[in-house]
Amino acid sequence: MAFKESLIENNSILLSAEAANWEDAVKLGTDMLVASKAIEPSYHDAIIRCVKSMGPYIIIAPNLAMPHARPEDGVNRTAFALVTLKKPVYFDGEDEPVDVLVTLAGSTSDQHMEGLMEVTQILDDENSSTGVDLDKLRRCHSKEDVYAVIDRALNGG
Repeated sequence: MAFKESLIENNSILLSAEAANWEDAVKLGTDMLVASKAIEPSYHDAIIRCVKSMGPYIIIAPNLAMPHARPEDGVNRTAFALVTLKKPVYFDGEDEPVDVLVTLAGSTSDQHMEGLMEVTQILDDENSSTGVDLDKLRRCHSKEDVYAVIDRALNGG
């Protein structure tokens, strides 16, 4: 399941959202996937539990988190959700706050890795000091904006 198709199918884009803390921010993404039946509520619980026990392993670049747990934690089908926050949230022990979250539910570890690679490809920016360009997503005001960013990134435009 490709990133864009999944966002459309699961109606899982939320832009300039409000979140009180990182747990709330994660829940915004998982709630959309629970609503579309891509995941069970247990998947959200697993993400929170893992971050609390292992630290914020879901932060994959400055200001970017990719909330995910294991396929057996309640994934019904591979799916993605995208959340951008109006005000960034802090994870315990992290200096850099997070304002872009891409929730990834991979139904197998292969699909999980493929999903990770596709998202990385979309955000990749060799001219940026962090290696990713999150402004592409921060500037989006509609789902159509997001789809256009994905198309440009994947079609080399």
